[in-house]
Amino acid sequence: MRRVAIAPRPDWTEQVERLGFAFHTIDGETYWDETAAYAFTLEEIERDIETPTEAIEQLCFAFIETALDHEETLTKLAIPAAHWDYIRESWRRGERNLYGRLDLAYDGRGPAKLLEYNADTPTALFESSVVQWDWLEQAMARGAIPRGSDQFNSLHERLIAAFGGLRTPSPYRLHLTCVQGSAEDKGTVDYLMDCAVQAGLDARFTYIEEIGLLSDGRFCDGANQPIETLFKLYPWEWMFRESYGEALAGSRCQFVEPPWKALLSNKGLLACLWEMEPGHPNLLPAFFEGDPRCATLSPRRVRKPLYSREGANVTLMERDRIVDSDDGPYGAEGHVLQDAALNLFSADGNYAVLGSWLVASQPCGLCVREDASPITRNTSRFLPHYIEP
Repeated sequence: MRRVAIAPRPDWTEQVERLGFAFHTIDGETYWDETAAYAFTLEEIERDIETPTEAIEQLCFAFIETALDHEETLTKLAIPAAHWDYIRESWRRGERNLYGRLDLAYDGRGPAKLLEYNADTPTALFESSVVQWDWLEQAMARGAIPRGSDQFNSLHERLIAAFGGLRTPSPYRLHLTCVQGSAEDKGTVDYLMDCAVQAGLDARFTYIEEIGLLSDGRFCDGANQPIETLFKLYPWEWMFRESYGEALAGSRCQFVEPPWKALLSNKGLLACLWEMEPGHPNLLPAFFEGDPRCATLSPRRVRKPLYSREGANVTLMERDRIVDSDDGPYGAEGHVLQDAALNLFSADGNYAVLGSWLVASQPCGLCVREDASPITRNTSRFLPHYIEP
């Protein structure tokens, strides 16, 4: 694994905008950064990223099977009791999941370590799938990277196939939604809608603020059309606490991601997995805050809210001294403490976190986020990667 400085394309903004990538720059700061790229060997990808990703996914499924029957675990995860049966039924019906992203610490010198699982509303999908593949082809063509280079990236094909699987037993209408005012969320949903259309679905977009409730208990879009299946870039913990939360179970709506993903998008998962498999090579020691076993953690540790996203309210500590932190609205729901990863890649004053993508629970893609801070934030840059020939 190497960070390789590469001259960006002189017209890179035009090239990415040609693909429909409109949020390459956020608040005047570069988000898509092709001044460097991350190079991997095929063995690193297959042995150290793809294989552990699949193993962690299977461990997560084993956790769900156990957790659904333990009220103490569901309580620790701060999941409202009114929705426990709804989540259980979703899992037992075998409702399909679409995608997720494991954030991993890895420096090429040891097993990757799980930092968190973005299981419900992961972003950076469009740039991981289409934009960095286009960069790869152009980088080889202009001699910026060796010819014959590859990329851990079959996201686009896998997403279309996964959407195609949602058509059975018969085609139906799919709605997709996100909040207004977020270019990143809208860009991600637009890309997923394009994949759904390519899979033959009748896909329609509606902002979540436009969704209403019909007299028969079904949700509807702004045109009062019933919503049968809804892809939502909106977290389950927010939905559970909305005024319409009590209508979810009776809405007859199939959600993507399904309700059981609420157990995996929770940072409490980190403590639960460590309790299930202490010493697992791809896990970091982690406990719920207040657990006496927190005293066994390393002096350098990370405090994470159960429902934090994009690094919000995450605090890096060294012997109870704050080394780094980020603001945000989370924390009232509780925290976990996790050992800081010693194998977080750093070079040229930057820290890199790997995002290992799954589609229909199969590993199929990689993204690299980089920051001057060890905490990956929503402002952290996206850098492309390639596999050396």
